[in-house]
Amino acid sequence: MKNSLMELIEQQGIVTAPGVFDGLSTRLVEHAGFSAVYASGGAIARSTGVPDIGLLSLTEVVERIRQIVAATDLPVIADADTGFGELINVKRTVQLFAAAGVAALHLEDQQFPKRCGHLDGKSLVSITDMCMKIAVAKKYAGEMLVIARTDAIAVSSFTDAINRAKAYVDSGADMIFVEAPESLQQIEKIAAQVPGPKLINMFHSGKTPLVSTADLQQMGYQLIIIPSDLQRAAIAGMQNVLAEIYHSGHSGALAGEICSFSEREQIVDTAAFLNP
Repeated sequence: MKNSLMELIEQQGIVTAPGVFDGLSTRLVEHAGFSAVYASGGAIARSTGVPDIGLLSLTEVVERIRQIVAATDLPVIADADTGFGELINVKRTVQLFAAAGVAALHLEDQQFPKRCGHLDGKSLVSITDMCMKIAVAKKYAGEMLVIARTDAIAVSSFTDAINRAKAYVDSGADMIFVEAPESLQQIEKIAAQVPGPKLINMFHSGKTPLVSTADLQQMGYQLIIIPSDLQRAAIAGMQNVLAEIYHSGHSGALAGEICSFSEREQIVDTAAFLNP
């Protein structure tokens, strides 16, 4: 059986996966016509009211990922952070993600507990330790893709990030994710110097400049994730409605900006559940 995400990449050349954090946001991505979804660890953490600094447990994250996978037929790329610990933790993480039905996961070379890739104050494990994690992940991943992420640009140097990426390819990673390049030149160098399939994180107001999908494909990227834009849009929308309710006691003045009752029921497929 061929991995569904790789089939998509072969068909489309490049795939964009918006970041989701629950079943509802997942359904919205599918309804919008995208072909893959990204289960963002940061967005999942923030949806529980805590920051993306490694506070959620493996089982908390896996339960949310199960809900995301169940809400869609699209392939799900999932954020596995550092594997939630050492090699024995990586084994269990990979097994649970595979059992949940994930098409691909990414592991990062930060020390546990991790931080959001665009926050300062990160630290890294050794290249040897990360290569061992990749080998364990590949051993238990089955058809699931193992994407190796390095956060070295912000911690050590761009050169170290490239060296780590190449080592992770040699260790068996199916795809490489160099987090938080800080210029167009760095984005281009990653594409040119790192062999094999590559993922890039592309979201508004991060450290990485925004580049069009067409340009990224031409450079040699195969997968784009956009982790937090949906959640930040939802935050802004809820703040606007709350301000109106606080002011007038209801949201009538914003009726044109709010999903209707019937639209909401269509999104969650109420009719199908009531008429099995």
